[in-house]
Amino acid sequence: MRIHSPARFRYFCLICCLTLSVSLPESGADHPERKQGEMAGEVNTDSVILQSRLTAAKLDPGGDLPGSAGVGRFELSTHKDFSDSFFTDWLTAEADTDFMLKTLVKNLKPDTRYYYRLQYGINQVSTQKGPVNTFETLPAAEQVKEISFVVVTGMNFNAFHHGLGKRPAYAGEDKDLGYPALLSILKLKPDFFVGTGDNVYYDHPAKPAAQTPAEMRKKWHEQFVQPRYVDLFSSVPTYWEKDDHDFRYNDCDLTGKREPGNELGLRIFREQVPIVDPLDSDPITYRTYRMGKLLQVWFTENRDYRSPNRSPDGPDKTIWGKKQREWLKETLKESDATFKVLISPTPMIGPDGKGKKDNHTNIGGFRQERDDFFQWLDQEGLNQRGFYLICGDRHWQYHSIHPPGIEEFSTGALVDANSRLGVNPGDKKGTDPDGVVKQPYTSQPASGGFLYVKVKPEDRGQEAELQFRFYDEQGKLLHEVQKQRPIE
Repeated sequence: MRIHSPARFRYFCLICCLTLSVSLPESGADHPERKQGEMAGEVNTDSVILQSRLTAAKLDPGGDLPGSAGVGRFELSTHKDFSDSFFTDWLTAEADTDFMLKTLVKNLKPDTRYYYRLQYGINQVSTQKGPVNTFETLPAAEQVKEISFVVVTGMNFNAFHHGLGKRPAYAGEDKDLGYPALLSILKLKPDFFVGTGDNVYYDHPAKPAAQTPAEMRKKWHEQFVQPRYVDLFSSVPTYWEKDDHDFRYNDCDLTGKREPGNELGLRIFREQVPIVDPLDSDPITYRTYRMGKLLQVWFTENRDYRSPNRSPDGPDKTIWGKKQREWLKETLKESDATFKVLISPTPMIGPDGKGKKDNHTNIGGFRQERDDFFQWLDQEGLNQRGFYLICGDRHWQYHSIHPPGIEEFSTGALVDANSRLGVNPGDKKGTDPDGVVKQPYTSQPASGGFLYVKVKPEDRGQEAELQFRFYDEQGKLLHEVQKQRPIE
C-alpha cells in the first residue's frame, strides 16, 4: 500500500491502532471458559433454546464459579463435521444476566439430529470453539416414533456432599464427578431430561440460606459445574419446572416478606435454565409439546399463580390459577395423541404427609381443585384414554391409582441422601387414612433414583405401549409398568 502524504500516513496509523484496540484482548484479560458446558432446552419440532455461561477457569475459595465477560454465538449443523453450519447472532455475557449466553433458535427441521457448539471469547476476533453437543428436534404430530425420557426431582447438592439428617453423604471415589444417577441416565440415552423442580435448594443448608442474587446463583453454578451434568446435557436436551426450593423456600407460596421474594425467585430461575425466550418480556412457563402421533406432554406451573397455602380450601383456592386451568382442560380435550402425560412439580394423588397444606393431595390444601379436575377427566373419559400423571417433589418413588382409575408415577429424589420412605395408603398420619388409593409400587428401602418413560410404537401385532420404569441412582431397575394403547 502506497502512502502519498504525511496526513494520509497519520490517518493510516490511527486506523491500525483502532483496529488493534478492538481486535486484541485487553492487557492481562483472561480468556473466558465454559466450565458449565452447554444446555439445549424446550426442543420443539422447529426450535430450541441454547444456553451457555462464560466462566472463570476454576471455583473461587467460597466454592462459587465466577462468571467472565465476553461474547459468544452458537454454530449449528445437521452434520457432525459442520459442513452445512449456520450461526446465531453474537451474544454478550454480562454481569446483569450472570454472564449467560442464551438464544432461541428457530426455523429448524422436525425429527432432525442437530450438532452445535459455542464460539466464544473476550471479543469477536479473539475466539475459540467449544466441543460438539447435540439434540434432536421433535417429530411432527402425524409421525409415529419411539420416544424416551427421564424425569427427576430432589437434586440436593448439600445432601449429596454433606449428608442430610441420618442419611450420610455420598462416599464413592467418583464423588467429585457428581451424582451417580446422572451417569445411569446417560447410559440409557433418553431423548430428553425433565427437571420437575427442587433442581437446587436455596434453603439447604438452612443457615445460611441463599437469599440474594449472588447466593442463589451460586446454587446453580455449583450444581451444573459437576462434570456429570456437563456430560449429560451435551447430548440430552432438557425441559424444566420449578418448585418451592428453587423458587424461594420450603412450601412457599406468594405471601410473606421472607427473602428471596417472588420477583427475584422468578427471575433467577428463568435466568439459570433454558426455559423461556430471553427476549420475551412476559413469558409463560406452563406449556405443552406434541411429540409425534403417540405422545403429548404437559408441563404445569405450580408456584406463580397459587393461592395462599393456609387459606381455606374451596372452589376459589388454586395452585394453577383460572387461566392455566382452563388452558389445561382445553388442550387436553383437543389432543388426539395416543398417550397424554401431565408432568406436575407436586403430587396430585400421593399419599403425602397429613401436616402439609402445599399440594393437591393435602387435607386443607388444594384438594377441591384436584377433585374438580379429576371429575372433569372422568366426565371426558380421559382417564380411560391414555392419560397419566407424573410428579416430582416427593422423596420416594411410587405408582398410585386414584378412583376412578387415574394413575400417578412419582420420580423420587435423584440423590440417595435426599430420599426417604413414603407415606402408605391407609396410614392415619397421611392424606389417605381410609386407604382409597391403590399403590402397586413404592420404593423400599429408600433410595435415590429417577423415572424412565418410553413410548413404543405398534410392532408385529403388538399394540403401542407406554412404559414406566423406576431406577435407583446406580441404574438398577426396581419396578416397571406397561400401558397399552387405550381402547377407543
